[in-house]
Amino acid sequence: MSEPQASEPRGTVTGVDGSGTTRARCVLAPNPSLMTLDGTNTWLIAEPGAEAVIVVDAGPDDERHVSRVHRAAADAGQRIEKIVLTHRHLDHSGGARRLAELTGAPVLAVDPEHRVGAGTALGPGDTVRAGGAELLRVIETPGHTDDSVSLLLEADGAVLTGDTVLGRGTTVIASDGNLGDYLRSLDRLRALADDPGLRVLLPGHGPLLSEPAQTLDYYIAHRAERLAEIEAALAAGCRTLADIVARVYVDVDQALWPFAEWSVRAQLAYLAERGALPPGMQVPD
Repeated sequence: MSEPQASEPRGTVTGVDGSGTTRARCVLAPNPSLMTLDGTNTWLIAEPGAEAVIVVDAGPDDERHVSRVHRAAADAGQRIEKIVLTHRHLDHSGGARRLAELTGAPVLAVDPEHRVGAGTALGPGDTVRAGGAELLRVIETPGHTDDSVSLLLEADGAVLTGDTVLGRGTTVIASDGNLGDYLRSLDRLRALADDPGLRVLLPGHGPLLSEPAQTLDYYIAHRAERLAEIEAALAAGCRTLADIVARVYVDVDQALWPFAEWSVRAQLAYLAERGALPPGMQVPD
């Protein structure tokens, strides 16, 4: 989910559907919106010439999209061996059970409610194999949600980031997320970006990002700037979500202000955890 803002991270590559790397290709879901950008990116991951493929984020519960993902694998002579979820939100997970029914593939997830099959838990450092080849390694990146992970595709110098990093804009901290966790996750990904072998980020929405370090520096700086703006709004006497949003997001289309309240609430919760709210102030519901 994209946070309302005026500026963009740099290093984007246009053309989402069909984009990717040697081992990853995107099948774009038909669910564009203010929050999902062009739609949800479903990623098909396979070794060149291999018969087995991993689907990352099956996308929404949309029969057209699920059928298209199934057909994309079949047309390439591939069998969907596993389905992996970066997090529980339905624009990423909604189609997973239907795709599992069509293919017999298990669904791997952090959240037990979204797993299908035995041995489908995901944890930090776990590897995901297809056709005997180790393709993905799990990176713990909570924050957008408490079950968010990213996936290192080392052979292509790529990280699939789910909603932790987007192809345009920045990420909303959802009600099941936490800003402190998110900041630590950004630092974890930024440390990976120091490796010259990391060449591209493959997000859950929007185009791929060809400058990982620059993108993550932007994300980290953006969060620091937003926190400073929230603190300034509090110092100026703002106490309600609506007042803070009107001050901090003044340059953003007002149609997006309800979504901005999610991020403001997360930032206030972060400040509350650190005892940095004004005396007597509670985080609004």
